[in-house]
Amino acid sequence: MRKLLKSFKTEIHPTEEQKVRIHKTIGTCRFIYNFYLSHNKELYQNGEKFMSSSKFRVWLNHEYLPQHPEYLWIKEAYSKAVTQAVNHGQTAFKKFFDHESAFPKFKKKGRSDVKMYFVKNNPKDCRCERHRVNIPSLGWVRIKEKGYIPTTKEGYTIKSGHVSMKAGRYYVSALIEIPDNKTADPSNEGIGIDLGLKDFAIVSNGKTYKNINKSARLKKLEKRLVREQRCLS
Repeated sequence: MRKLLKSFKTEIHPTEEQKVRIHKTIGTCRFIYNFYLSHNKELYQNGEKFMSSSKFRVWLNHEYLPQHPEYLWIKEAYSKAVTQAVNHGQTAFKKFFDHESAFPKFKKKGRSDVKMYFVKNNPKDCRCERHRVNIPSLGWVRIKEKGYIPTTKEGYTIKSGHVSMKAGRYYVSALIEIPDNKTADPSNEGIGIDLGLKDFAIVSNGKTYKNINKSARLKKLEKRLVREQRCLS
């Protein structure tokens, strides 16, 4: 059975220490993204083969960093966030190669949308309580809107997410896996309704309501009104 996933975004209140780590991680992600673009651009100019995200990370960790210890601070950042930054670079190149976009642009500090990506690796990662959320490499971070993100205690699971900054404020976006009993239990108070043109409404419990605008009675009344309008004209 396919799991239902839903995204939630809310403001967070990190401590000063957590803010420093967020800034460092996002700065590292921006640097590594630009480095990936620059390295592949150099390979292209030298007539060498394009380097994928996975090969770049192997080269970075086993060849480049050992020869350039001044950049070892890259390893201080959350590894999954750095990996995702390189993956974003590869995606940007793929769109360029597929003629879907222009050549990837370098990300500038304060002018580019760079995020701190995180993912659930073990049971202690990405837990959520009513007033706080546990983010890998940051620990527990307070949530501004208490109860906005479904809690781990209720059976919800944070699969992944990212931390972002805007105008001096901090936000977390979390991708939540909805438990089966929350979507299949008919006694659950929550219900989804899809409004459409063919049918008036399709409810998540399986019921379908016909569009009253297409009822036979209404169609007959519409035809009658048209005939009367013609007689008056």
